[in-house]
Amino acid sequence: MPVTTRSLSVRARRAALPVALCAGLATAVTACSSDPDEGTNGVGKLSATEIEGKARSAADGADAVHLSGTLVSKGGTYKIDMRLKGNGATGTVTSKNTTFGLLRVGDDLYLKADAAFWSHRDAKGSAGSGGAAAAGKQLDDKYVKVPSGDSSYQELRGFTDKGALLKGMLGLQGELSKGDRSKVGGVGTIRVRAGKDGEGGTLDVSLQGTPYPLRFERAGGAGVLELGDWNQDFALAAPAKDATVEFGSRLPKT
Repeated sequence: MPVTTRSLSVRARRAALPVALCAGLATAVTACSSDPDEGTNGVGKLSATEIEGKARSAADGADAVHLSGTLVSKGGTYKIDMRLKGNGATGTVTSKNTTFGLLRVGDDLYLKADAAFWSHRDAKGSAGSGGAAAAGKQLDDKYVKVPSGDSSYQELRGFTDKGALLKGMLGLQGELSKGDRSKVGGVGTIRVRAGKDGEGGTLDVSLQGTPYPLRFERAGGAGVLELGDWNQDFALAAPAKDATVEFGSRLPKT
């Protein structure tokens, strides 16, 4: 039987098929056996306790962070959106239908809210000679400097203190274990769980670059927080004098 160009081509294709299959199989085997931590910061290889320690150290060492999410406390749900750094912070806190802004520059703390916020009083409260409505109108959308001696100063400052806020928010309760790998904002993470099935909280730690905490589910369904813009500085300055109101040693009662 004479050998034709067509028969040579068919034989070549038949010979190439096993080679291609072998090459594909080799690639698949290599992919399946590759190190899942290749190209990461390596914290995925550590124990759960070590991962949490790395994340806390990274958070403590960062100059700035953007923290946002929800908090559930005493039956109420609060939304928080704060940019924090060592010498101050700026952002908002929302409770039910009320939103107020906070700004801290050094030890100077400012509260900003609309007239409805300031007009709301308890049954005994009064806004002074002008009444609650007058106070609300006066303070509407103004920065009110919170006196350091006022009972609300420390409570409100807590929302603007990076170290204290992160320490209080990111607490895992119970024995730690490693969870699944996931992603937060497109960044690969390794999850650390506390307690049975994460009932004591879960923390997602970045597998890229510095092992910052990126997402935290608080124990008992007490809220979910996301943390980003680590070490990204932001402008922080006292408000203009014509946009600021001072009340001496005490704020109007709200």
